[in-house]
Amino acid sequence: MDDLATAAGITVRTLRFYRERGLIPPPRREGRIAWYDEHHLARLRTIAALLERGHTLTGIADLTTAFETGRNVREVLALGPPTEEEPVRLTPGELADHFSGEVTPENLAAALDLGYLATDGEEIIHVSRRLLDVSASLVREGIPLAEVLKAGARVREHADALAELFTELLRAHAAEDDVWRLRPLAKSVVEAELSMALDRRLRPEDT
Repeated sequence: MDDLATAAGITVRTLRFYRERGLIPPPRREGRIAWYDEHHLARLRTIAALLERGHTLTGIADLTTAFETGRNVREVLALGPPTEEEPVRLTPGELADHFSGEVTPENLAAALDLGYLATDGEEIIHVSRRLLDVSASLVREGIPLAEVLKAGARVREHADALAELFTELLRAHAAEDDVWRLRPLAKSVVEAELSMALDRRLRPEDT
């Protein structure tokens, strides 16, 4: 415990307090010896980074619980790597930087449920760099992250329905080997229709 506290730059008393609050996992024990490792040190550094960003210990404890009960990266990427979307590895502190003040336990749980986030040890995986960047941009424009995630859930429902429609269409009229080759055509149809739909709704109404 002394060695871990020294490496983390905190006192043993603080370390004991964190352990009592459940902010770090218990050590591995061999008889009377308690062994801490690099995962405990990484967790302490994460706590320090989140405290610097204004999170309370209660909030950090809630976030820790959300991480530990969330889906891990193997579950989220169980079907293999995405064909176009690039996953991003983040520390909890880096995630907080992307969504300053918005990384609450509720938002974290919603992102985990959507499959946007997964946990891999002390790291967080966001399944799409493009979605991460767009979500962060919307939040910077003043849209609450909770609302962005709600919209993402609705988009997911419509996207799944569109994917099912085009998958059935292609498999009904194209050879199985050609389905993946024709995939970009289906995506182009959706992008064009969405663009025109946005034009219709954003265009000033005639007076």
